Amino acid sequence: MVIRRQDMKVELKEKMRDGEGTVQLIHLLDAGGEKNARMFAEITLKPGCSIGYHQHNSETEYFFIISGTGTVKDDGKEVQVKQGDSIITGNGAFHSIKNTGTEPLVFHAVIVTYS
Repeated sequence: MVIRRQDMKVELKEKMRDGEGTVQLIHLLDAGGEKNARMFAEITLKPGCSIGYHQHNSETEYFFIISGTGTVKDDGKEVQVKQGDSIITGNGAFHSIKNTGTEPLVFHAVIVTYS
């Protein structure tokens, strides 16, 4: 199956998970049709924009940084991230991400459920 970029659903979320600004999600596939996949999206955060601190129970979320720079709060510890980095959050852990750079922070996010 080939899914063309122009056919992918684009979604804008204000203050996602009590974060700051508007988050853009491009759904790379309809995760509802995939077993154990809750989300597979490209996310863009403009400078200063964030996804708020939240927990992942019974699932794991993977971030793959495509471009830009930011700060991830990973179970209470703040870590700087950049192109090429991966972040893994699951087993009840908490995380957030914020664009602390001057260019858009773009990453792929995949959420895999345990059941």
